[in-house]
Amino acid sequence: MASSTSRLPRRRLHAAVGKPRATTFTPLGLSRQGMSAAAVILSVTLTGCAGTGAESGHGVRSPTPGRGGVSASASGAPSTTQAVRGPTPTESEASAAPVPAQLSGLGPRTLADIPGNARQVVLVSGRGRNSSASQVVLYLRTGAGWEPGATWPAHNALRGWTDDHHAGDLRSPIGVFTLTDTGGLLADPGSKLPYDQSRGFTIAGTGFEGESLAGSFDYVVAINYNHKVGTSPLDWTRPLGADKGGGIWLHVDHGGPTHGCVSLAQEHMKQLLRTLDPDQHPVIVMGDAESLQR
Repeated sequence: MASSTSRLPRRRLHAAVGKPRATTFTPLGLSRQGMSAAAVILSVTLTGCAGTGAESGHGVRSPTPGRGGVSASASGAPSTTQAVRGPTPTESEASAAPVPAQLSGLGPRTLADIPGNARQVVLVSGRGRNSSASQVVLYLRTGAGWEPGATWPAHNALRGWTDDHHAGDLRSPIGVFTLTDTGGLLADPGSKLPYDQSRGFTIAGTGFEGESLAGSFDYVVAINYNHKVGTSPLDWTRPLGADKGGGIWLHVDHGGPTHGCVSLAQEHMKQLLRTLDPDQHPVIVMGDAESLQR
């Protein structure tokens, strides 16, 4: 990655829509359909996510990703994996309570960074500044306010969070970022955002706690931190320069801390992919709980 001397503005929203597309980096000797499994297994020595350093250097990509079409569905309503049952009297009373006008746990600075047209927010709240444990809630904006969906456990980077992310710091970037591009090793599970199925999402090795990383990139949502909007999550372009890291994704949890990404159980990743809707202009709000209250 090339270095950058500019400091990333705190909590900057990266959504470079409409900018000319940069030339895609293609490793020599790789073809779109002829990648061998050995050629696309990501090195555990690179700097990035998934607990191996692979995610700032997911870097190996198919020359021309096969992007899926964008659905025009405007459903966007979050679903849950809980069994359907009749509400108790207490739950019935709770359901009648007014939907909060603002997102829970966010302070004025954080709220100000959320675009006015965003109607879906993936809220990632870290347990602590230096903790790798977090939780994720998908919110849908309705006429009454922000309606929360299910709460899911998640992992973030090994050393927690930072306002000034750099490659190799083992911290996840704090901020508000758009979500526009998805992909994975497995077939599209029904994503409404463009989906790139590629063998470039193959990964091997072990994480920080000795857990297997196989399958971590089965499903991926690119977080638009230092990512070129409108390209595959595998795209190597780093608008802020390589020193500011990149390849920050939502991906399948492997049971341990990441290098910078946010990871969810596979069933929750599939659910998220089916729910995020380009017509709802989804964004992710991520950071430790204390920082998000600013």
